[in-house]
Amino acid sequence: MIKKTSIALVVLALSMTSCVSKKIYNDLENKYSDLKKENRSIADENAGLKTAKNQLELDRDKLTKDLASTKDDLAKLKADLAAEQKKYKVLQDSYNALEKNSNDALESNMAKNRDLLAQLEAKSKKLADEQARLDKTASRLKELEDMIAAKEESMRKLKETLSKALNGFEGKGLTVEQKNGKVYVSMENKLLFNSGSWAVGTEGRKAVVELGKVLGDNPDLSVLIEGHTDDDPYAGSGPIANNWDLSTKRATAIVAILSENTKINKQKLTAAGRSEFSPLASNATAEGKSKNRRIEIILTPRLDEIAEMLNSIN
Repeated sequence: MIKKTSIALVVLALSMTSCVSKKIYNDLENKYSDLKKENRSIADENAGLKTAKNQLELDRDKLTKDLASTKDDLAKLKADLAAEQKKYKVLQDSYNALEKNSNDALESNMAKNRDLLAQLEAKSKKLADEQARLDKTASRLKELEDMIAAKEESMRKLKETLSKALNGFEGKGLTVEQKNGKVYVSMENKLLFNSGSWAVGTEGRKAVVELGKVLGDNPDLSVLIEGHTDDDPYAGSGPIANNWDLSTKRATAIVAILSENTKINKQKLTAAGRSEFSPLASNATAEGKSKNRRIEIILTPRLDEIAEMLNSIN
């Protein structure tokens, strides 16, 4: 992303001088266009990951419902077994009484009893097999629930850690929130950028650096940095074409600062521009516009272990 910014600046410089050939200018402009396409591809891939996560959560809910239904079936089977056992006792008592009578009557009843016993044994085996299957599924679901609870707890602790680390900036356009199994750090532009600029100010840089310290201690987190604008058209000049470009450059500016921390896993960083299309508030008021001009940093824990657990249950 830093490379993209450098190329954009070179294109700007070249556009202001007549000493560089048209071919070089066109080559740089094509490279800049390719980088924009690459950035859009990354944003699409991130959306796909979000969809996959949502599907995993839906699968987990379905499995929970299936377990409840199976437990109901087991309770019914147990009730049936109790009824059959009661019948068996009646038959056993009858058998004992008939045993005192003729051998013919005894043999007839013994044959019936043997049939009933065989049926009961078959039902008992079926119940035992079903109970074993349910026990195994319940055990795996318990492991899954514990794993999800552990992820939630780790994200709660991460939220607390971030809140403490960024305490000095809360109330200055910075908020930390936990929802949907993720932690969201929102920084309004008044903390980070001047109007129409993607250069991070001194106070904003301090906040991003403090955030980076926490991310460095949590290298397994996936970090999505989203740039957002209001719906006012971009009125500046230079390499920025519109709000899409501006929101993307602001996101990559945050990535550049985070990348200065050598403890942060760069493979876990993603920058995306959302322009004005994901507002928090109405753009009809100045206050709403101010809330919409922001950087959202979305922290997601590793989900591959949960996905493997779901596959093993299925």
